[in-house]
Amino acid sequence: MGSDQVCYTYEGALEAAIAMEEQGFRNYLQAMATVQQKGAKEILRENALDELNHKHQLERALVEGQMEGAGLQKQLPTMNLTAIFPKKELGPDSGVRDALLYAIHLEKEAVEFYGKVADGCSGAPMAVLFARLKAEESSHLQRLEDLYEQHFMTEN
Repeated sequence: MGSDQVCYTYEGALEAAIAMEEQGFRNYLQAMATVQQKGAKEILRENALDELNHKHQLERALVEGQMEGAGLQKQLPTMNLTAIFPKKELGPDSGVRDALLYAIHLEKEAVEFYGKVADGCSGAPMAVLFARLKAEESSHLQRLEDLYEQHFMTEN
């Protein structure tokens, strides 16, 4: 996606979103194969399943011509941990903390992608769809950040 202001046809928008979710799923799958620690694998596994779920919703919308349950969620504020912790690849020794940060970066990328498309499609029917996807991804991001805060940023 070269330009900042980009809008697709409804089908094109869904195809782009499906590709985004598929890439996220593949990233989680690869990370699961890399890390050894059970807790880290579990975090990656849960997020891989979220991506699959989103992809399935999007594919269903492609078939049915509409997205079910189009109620708009509000985008949630996040802590912006991606600004504090740079994205790094996971290795065999990566633990829960690394896996959480990895997942936080992937979710942040999805939030930004959907936000860019929602803005680019402002006023078009799929703007609502992408705003909803952005809100869903931001709720995943917030959940991961809360988990990170709970386990790694507690007051001693």
